[in-house]
Amino acid sequence: MITLPSVAPPLPTQNRWARPLKSEDPVKWLAQGWRDYQTRPALSVAYGVVVFLISVALVGGLIALGRDYILFPVFAGFMVVGPILAVGLYEKSRRIEAGLPLSWRNVFFVRPRSGGQILFTGVLLCLLMMVWVRAAVIIYALFFGLLPFPGLNHIAPMLFTTGVGWAMLIVGTAVGGLFAAFSFAISAFSIPMLLNERTDALTAMGSSMALVWTNLRVLLIWAAVVLALFLLSLVTGMLGLIVIFPLLGHATWHAYRAVQTVEP
Repeated sequence: MITLPSVAPPLPTQNRWARPLKSEDPVKWLAQGWRDYQTRPALSVAYGVVVFLISVALVGGLIALGRDYILFPVFAGFMVVGPILAVGLYEKSRRIEAGLPLSWRNVFFVRPRSGGQILFTGVLLCLLMMVWVRAAVIIYALFFGLLPFPGLNHIAPMLFTTGVGWAMLIVGTAVGGLFAAFSFAISAFSIPMLLNERTDALTAMGSSMALVWTNLRVLLIWAAVVLALFLLSLVTGMLGLIVIFPLLGHATWHAYRAVQTVEP
């Protein structure tokens, strides 16, 4: 009779994506971001003003062209492409951390270590935003058919006082949530990573997704903070972007450094 040796259970492996993050870390990242904002504040304010002017021009252009029906999905899509717009803010925070000199050229003409890979990632994020805007238009058409967009002054009653409006809000929020979750996962750390490290776009986006998924609880808190501050900037007629966008850009750099430098 042949006796088979006992099979030993596999040795436990350590998850290389896990980080000992704490629930209060997002607040710490914001505090560090505010410190960077106050270091040569003119650079951050100017960056925020540029983003604000681009936003105003985009909104004004859509209204002038009669495309105001896509304003809300465009606002949501802004959060998709926001990380690529903040690359100069990441560079400012990186240079502050490294003790390097700061100048306008450093912030507005960034040379990432990954070269064109960061541009490739930006194109992918822009395509994702375009897909989301198209999906939002299709969702509207599925619920309201050929009914023309009633205008910004009448959209709220149509959505909140009718059953069809509520149904569209529920479906649109669910679909938009999927787009938001995916875009946040692939962009939360990929753009700072491409700025700071020599890697390719797909590796950076995959690493970002793995870090978000593995440290989901803290990163969900961070996503909620980002969303709340972005909504606050919209409430102020986008003027809040002058302060909030640079603040979030600097804080995102510190979030990236927290998951990059801390060993599991």
